[in-house]
Amino acid sequence: MSDNLIEKSEDAGIVRLTLNRPKALNALNSDLIKALDETLDELEARRDLRAVLITGAGEKSFVAGADISEMRDKTPEEARIFAGQALATVKRLERLPVPVVALVNGFCLGGGCELALACDWAVASDNAVFGQPEVGLGVIPGFGGTQRLPRRVGPAMALDLITTGRKIDANEALRIGLVNRVVPQGELESVAEEITKQLKGNGPQAVRAAKQAVHDGMDQDLDSALALETSLFALCFASEEQSEGMGAFVEKRKPNF
Repeated sequence: MSDNLIEKSEDAGIVRLTLNRPKALNALNSDLIKALDETLDELEARRDLRAVLITGAGEKSFVAGADISEMRDKTPEEARIFAGQALATVKRLERLPVPVVALVNGFCLGGGCELALACDWAVASDNAVFGQPEVGLGVIPGFGGTQRLPRRVGPAMALDLITTGRKIDANEALRIGLVNRVVPQGELESVAEEITKQLKGNGPQAVRAAKQAVHDGMDQDLDSALALETSLFALCFASEEQSEGMGAFVEKRKPNF
């Protein structure tokens, strides 16, 4: 299942996942969620994993949302189970110890926006469209949107988007902090290559420690978070990676991580 619905490529531990339902604009159904969950089984077990890039097949859509045709006749209990399964998978993606980057091309709506929010940051093509339009269907976001969106853009802007269901373009998504960068559609691939090159040049354990410091620290008071940072900083000095990185700097050469 995963081979068909999730296409995977790799460059030195940096894995690119492509959600592959282009005829359905990569809408999230049970099979695609299961395929992503199976892929995460593999990624979580890898010690050499350095980063994950995630995108959607084709130029029209990252993920256009959850599959409405599959959801429309669910009972409340069935809806709870479906949302729980999707949310658990999205949380696993979010909790990978390495950076996870969304490459957003085209529609990024509903469950697609929620998937992008679970990534550490996002780069959007200039044709990207974002939104949480669930209220227009008589429901609310169910894959984490009511919680992650306000943490990303603030509660007032999140409520604006969620309660109106309005869609925004890539430039507005950049302005409110929903994405980090906007590039012409034809340059999204070159930006993905640039990100891959940058991540490959950094100490992989240091990158993991940086993500841990930011994510875990956000849930603590400032003094506790600073103590966490100090501990992780000190642990870096127990690694060969630190010795190589600082040695290369002093010797004026590129480090070999």
